[in-house]
Amino acid sequence: QVQYVESGGGLVQPGGSLRLSCAASGFSFSRYIMGWYRQAPGQVRELVATMTASAAVANYADSVKGRFTISRDNAKNTVYLEMNSLKPEDTGVYYCKATNLPGSWGQGTQVTVSS
Repeated sequence: QVQYVESGGGLVQPGGSLRLSCAASGFSFSRYIMGWYRQAPGQVRELVATMTASAAVANYADSVKGRFTISRDNAKNTVYLEMNSLKPEDTGVYYCKATNLPGSWGQGTQVTVSS
């Protein structure tokens, strides 16, 4: 059974930083592109970052480029999202998922950027 367990969210002031983690299980993690998504209140879920299976290539939404960094540890079946220079518009629930693997989502981790 595919599972994702996200952690590391919290309340942070604008300009602050957070590091999110996502432990995945139930599939061959090292063979899949992994993505981080976020969903703000009342908005659709959006893809913010992806990383290829070998960790050779990362891509970012324009809104987070230069501030967020995705990484992965295939030995630990874990993907990370380092978030710097956080803005109030980064507020939302953050999820990870293998981008081309059907299935359910994890519970996500709440990130709130507010003074």
